[in-house]
Amino acid sequence: MKTSGLLIACSFLISGCMGMPQFPEQEKNPKFWNDWAQQTLKDSLEQDFSNKKAKNLILFLGDGMGVPTVTAARILKGQLSGQNGEETQLEMDKFPFVSLAKTYNTNAQVPDSAGTATAYLCGVKANEGTVGVSAAAVRSQCNTTKGNEVTSILKWAKDAKKSVGIVTTTRVNHATPSAAYAHCVDRDWYSDNEMPDEALQSGCKDIARQLFENIPYINVIMGGGRKFMYPKNMSDVEYPDMTKYSGTRKDKRNLVEEWKNKMKDEKAQYVWNKEQLKSLNPKDVDYLLGLFEPLDMPYDLDRNINTDPSLTEMVEVAIKILQNNPNGFYLLVEGGRIDHGHHEGKAKQALHEAVEMDRAIGLAGRLTSIHDTLSVVTADHSHVFSFGGYTHRGNTIFGLAPKTSDVDHKSYTSILYGNGPGYKLVKGERENASVTKYEEKNYQAQAAVPLSAETHGGEDVAVFAKGPMAHLLHGVQEQNYIPHVMAYAACIGQNKNHCMLKDGAVGLTPMFSSIATILTVTRLLC
Repeated sequence: MKTSGLLIACSFLISGCMGMPQFPEQEKNPKFWNDWAQQTLKDSLEQDFSNKKAKNLILFLGDGMGVPTVTAARILKGQLSGQNGEETQLEMDKFPFVSLAKTYNTNAQVPDSAGTATAYLCGVKANEGTVGVSAAAVRSQCNTTKGNEVTSILKWAKDAKKSVGIVTTTRVNHATPSAAYAHCVDRDWYSDNEMPDEALQSGCKDIARQLFENIPYINVIMGGGRKFMYPKNMSDVEYPDMTKYSGTRKDKRNLVEEWKNKMKDEKAQYVWNKEQLKSLNPKDVDYLLGLFEPLDMPYDLDRNINTDPSLTEMVEVAIKILQNNPNGFYLLVEGGRIDHGHHEGKAKQALHEAVEMDRAIGLAGRLTSIHDTLSVVTADHSHVFSFGGYTHRGNTIFGLAPKTSDVDHKSYTSILYGNGPGYKLVKGERENASVTKYEEKNYQAQAAVPLSAETHGGEDVAVFAKGPMAHLLHGVQEQNYIPHVMAYAACIGQNKNHCMLKDGAVGLTPMFSSIATILTVTRLLC
C-alpha cells in the first residue's frame, strides 16, 4: 500500500508537468484497482475479532468533525505531502471497524456539544446545553440538578483503579471535557463569575470547581482555561498586561494553588507552557495539570511552536504518564477547535485542526498496542460544511470550482457553508470568489444564509474503532451506545457479568453461553 501511494504521487508530479490529466497513469489499468481491492479484501479476512479484555481505552473526539470534514481533511493531508489527496489514508481510515452514531439531543434534532458529550461519555442522552445530567434536568435551572446526575466512563475507569486523563485544545472546562467529570445544568458556567446569583445560592457549583472536586486525582488534565481557575482580576502569568485574560473567580479561590497544595506529597506537576511540559520525565509523574492558555488553545496554524504544545505533543506526554499504571488507563482526547473553525466559517483552520488530530491518533497507535488498547475516533456532531462543484482530481481542497455559476456567472470555491458569517453581497450581488484571498487561513467561505456564527449539522457521524471488542461498534447506533461498548471491553462500569477472564480473554458467563447454544441449535433446527 505504501508503494502504491508513492507511485501515485510520482505519477501525479510527472503528469502535472506535462499538462496531462492530473491522475496517475496506472489508474487507467483495471488491474491497479482490482489488485488494490483484492489486497484490501485479504487484509479484511485476516482481521481479528478480538474477545480479549481492553486494558486501555482511548476516545478521540473531533468536535464538529462530520463526514464531509473527515473527507476534506483526508484530501488536505495528502496535499500537504505532495499528493493528489483523494487516495490518501487518514490514521482513522486505517481502523478496521466503522459505524454511524445518531447525534440528536433529547430536546434537539440538531445537537450541541454538551448534550452529545453526556451521551458518548456518560452513556445517557441528554438535553442540549447540559453536561453530566440526565434529560430530567433543565438547562440553567439549578434546582433540577440534584438527583439527575449521571457518571462518566472516566469515573468508571477511575473506580476500577485505572489512570485517567483529559487532553483538549479547548479550555478544560468546555462542553466536551466537562461531561467527563461535571454535573451541570449549564455548559457556560465555566466559573462562578458566569453563574446567576440564584444558582450560587442554591448550591450549584461552577464547572472549573467541579474539575478538582468531583473526581479526586484525575491523573492528566491538559488544555486551556487558566483564567477560570484564578481569583477575579488576578493577572495571567503569560499575559499580565491583558485584563481580558485575568482571573474570573468571585469566590477568590485559586484552584491551581489548591491543587498543588493537595498534591504536594504526590508525584505531581503543574505546567503552563511547552518548555515546562517537554522538560518532564513522564516516568516520574503520576499527576499532571497543564493549563497552557487563559481561554482555548490557539489554532494549530496560529500556534506559537515555542510556547504552546500541539495536540500531538500533549497526547504523547499524557499516554506516557498514564502508562505508569499497570492496571491501564482511560484517555479522552478532544480536537476541539475543528468546531470553532467551522463556526467562524474558516474552513482552512478547521481542516488543519482535523489533520493535527489525525497526527495525534497516529502517535497514540505507535505508543500503544492494538491487542490491549481499544481506540475509538468519532465526532459529537457535524456542521453545515460541504465541498463540491465537480472539482478535478487533485484540485486544492481550498480552491475554486472549475466552472463559474451558470446563473450569476461568478466563481465560487469548492468549500461552502449552508449558513454562517461568510455570506457577503457586493453591490447587491454574490461576491465573486476569484477576486478574494480564498486560500488564506482566515478566509470565510461563502454561506447561503447570513449568520454571525455557522451552525451544527444534524446528520449522523462516523465512529472508527480498533482493538479489543471494536467489532461491537457496528451498524447505525445511538450515540450513547459508545461508552457502553468501551466499558464492556474493559470490564468496567455497570456491565461486568461477562468478565470471566482467562489468559486476558473476556469470556461469556454460563448463562450467556447457554443462551448462545440454544440460539445456535434453534437456527439449525429451523
